[in-house]
Amino acid sequence: MSETSSIVDRNGYISVRSHAAAVFHLDARLPNQVFKKDVSDSLFCEYDAILAPDFWPTFCAMARWHGDQRVELLVLEPDCDTYYYSKYRIYSAISLSVEAGVDDYWAAIGYEPLGDTYASMAITANVIAVTGASGGWGCWGERESEVAVFCGFPNSSTRSEWRARFGPFLEVSGALNSYFPWTFRGRAAPDGYAATLTANYGPSTSPPS
Repeated sequence: MSETSSIVDRNGYISVRSHAAAVFHLDARLPNQVFKKDVSDSLFCEYDAILAPDFWPTFCAMARWHGDQRVELLVLEPDCDTYYYSKYRIYSAISLSVEAGVDDYWAAIGYEPLGDTYASMAITANVIAVTGASGGWGCWGERESEVAVFCGFPNSSTRSEWRARFGPFLEVSGALNSYFPWTFRGRAAPDGYAATLTANYGPSTSPPS
């Protein structure tokens, strides 16, 4: 697997999925808890933003805090075996060095298997999990919910600096007001959904300092 490989092989896919499984509940979906670790420092952004090339430095910053040399992105939906591999003979994951650039990231997520313009992960990925081998941080994104959620900031000052540099990012209350009306076609999130999301991703404790 090269430094800027757009598609991992079978062994690479298994490795990426294993690292993701250590951080996330891979079968869970929002508003339920997708992380296996403390998420009191959670921040949200729009889903489409994380699949744009300019977002790459944002992931790299998180990876470097935890000593990760690579950023790993796993597509959970559509399913790898029944969609990506069955149809295109590719494994739906990428692993890129933190030294890679935005063009490398776009080459990976924008890769069009078999020349199919609409088959890239940037277009087809509906649920993704992003982390590194350290397991110290993570980003979970869902196209249906139209949001991505991050956790794993070393301390509150680093979180604030990252948020100011790469934002906008919102805490759960702000996300419910700003992002989720798009999810629910101009309406506020249903009370049960909002309550579950807040219970799972709200700042029940202060972010680490």
